[in-house]
Amino acid sequence: MGTSTAGRLPIGLLLAIAAATLLTGCGINAIPTYEQNAKAAWAEVLNQYKRRSDLVPNLVETVKGFAEQERKVLTEVTEARNRATSVQVPPDILTNPEAMKRFQDAQNSLGGALRQLMLVVERYPDIKSGQNFLALQSQLEGTENRIAIARRDYIEAVRAYNTELVTFPGRIWKWVLYPSAAPMATFDIPAQDMQAPRVDFGTQKK
Repeated sequence: MGTSTAGRLPIGLLLAIAAATLLTGCGINAIPTYEQNAKAAWAEVLNQYKRRSDLVPNLVETVKGFAEQERKVLTEVTEARNRATSVQVPPDILTNPEAMKRFQDAQNSLGGALRQLMLVVERYPDIKSGQNFLALQSQLEGTENRIAIARRDYIEAVRAYNTELVTFPGRIWKWVLYPSAAPMATFDIPAQDMQAPRVDFGTQKK
């Protein structure tokens, strides 16, 4: 009997390897892979929003040095930044649509305030020609474009993940192996902004 059992071991091992290969080909790892891709994309979104937030104080101080009379718009930018940085980002934000909306609204408010500030700056040639302002303007423009790209990549990563959860064979693997996998929240961005994001605050020559 010992010989018979020993003879069956290689067959069992081969069957296990074959089964593992088939399961891999059937997408058994797709859900965790897509999930990690989405989390990595989200981390980049947070990184770019922080980069923008870090630029705001210097930008406000630079404009204030030339146009302190524009106190209202400067205050609005500062308050919008404070709101954006004070929004709590809970651990479950990726599966919490309400928390994602609060975060998005705060960031959109800051973006709108910065655009308004740039419109005001158009009335002050001395600000526009200052080297410090030009450097900050260029950094802000680059950051806004990176934000747009990061959001687009996150939306695409979430789309792939959420689709996998509800389509075959992903829904089978969710039921069998990943019952806790939940759809992720995404950004509400107009379709045209998803194409080729490009923000220009005036650094590009006409």
